[in-house]
Amino acid sequence: MKTVLTAEPEQAGLRLDAFLSAASGELSRSHIQKLIRSGDVTVNGKTAKPSQKIEKGDQIVFEVPEAVEPEILPEDMDLDILYEDRDIILINKPKGMVVHPAAGHYSGTLVNGLMAHCREELSGINGVMRPGIVHRIDMDTTGVLIVCKNDLAHNHIAEQLKEHSITRKYYAIVHGVIKEDTGTIDAPIGRHPVDRKKMAINYKNGKPAVTHYRVLERFQNFTYIECQLETGRTHQIRVHMASIHHPLLGDQVYGPAKCPFPSLQGQTLHAGVLGIVHPRTHEYMEFQAPLPEYFHELLVKLK
Repeated sequence: MKTVLTAEPEQAGLRLDAFLSAASGELSRSHIQKLIRSGDVTVNGKTAKPSQKIEKGDQIVFEVPEAVEPEILPEDMDLDILYEDRDIILINKPKGMVVHPAAGHYSGTLVNGLMAHCREELSGINGVMRPGIVHRIDMDTTGVLIVCKNDLAHNHIAEQLKEHSITRKYYAIVHGVIKEDTGTIDAPIGRHPVDRKKMAINYKNGKPAVTHYRVLERFQNFTYIECQLETGRTHQIRVHMASIHHPLLGDQVYGPAKCPFPSLQGQTLHAGVLGIVHPRTHEYMEFQAPLPEYFHELLVKLK
């Protein structure tokens, strides 16, 4: 899409990249700088540099190339399959695996492995970048994840997610000793108002989010808990537990800057139980993923 702008008197003296960043409102300054350097921006018909100063009456033309989705290639992987039939496949996702391709992660994702395992049998509702993916868990979260092989299954599971009828139980280790045996956190979650890469409790622009937690074991400075989700917002458990001053152990985003166990790779969070109504048989089915070895070892250390 091509856009033509004319510099107003009050904009004279601005850097070209700053001018376009303010004018577009959507593109980051680094993205704009790339467009300028690649020749997609002209000032009075000539290419320019990001640092060029704008003068009154300058005509700036810029064009944002259409995003081209990269080809996602099948990759043979040793997937930990908990259950599989013609409609769904349940995976025990390991730590460090990205669920679907995104900027910086176009290979080594669960989707790459699924494409090799399932061939053409993945739902297409979420597009070529997310075939079969109806929900996701964070890269450093382990545990059970459901993938849909066809659109019938995808629509059915998506509706259960929307209605909050799916059973989802997570296991986590949090900082501090939680005094009460059970509790509920009911607080909306949305984008952080300052840091757009983070989520936060956001009463103005957030979406409803409810997490129920139950203490399984208390240690000297930590607590082992089970969390059951009513909703499934991005980073829900991580944000909710941090909001009551019990952030997840190892959480580099919402927890303390210094982790007492430096070898941990991200938060100690495991999706242990997933219960659904099967999209074809309409029978309730529940799947469990055992705690990963690192989680077991950590519990032993804390004891």
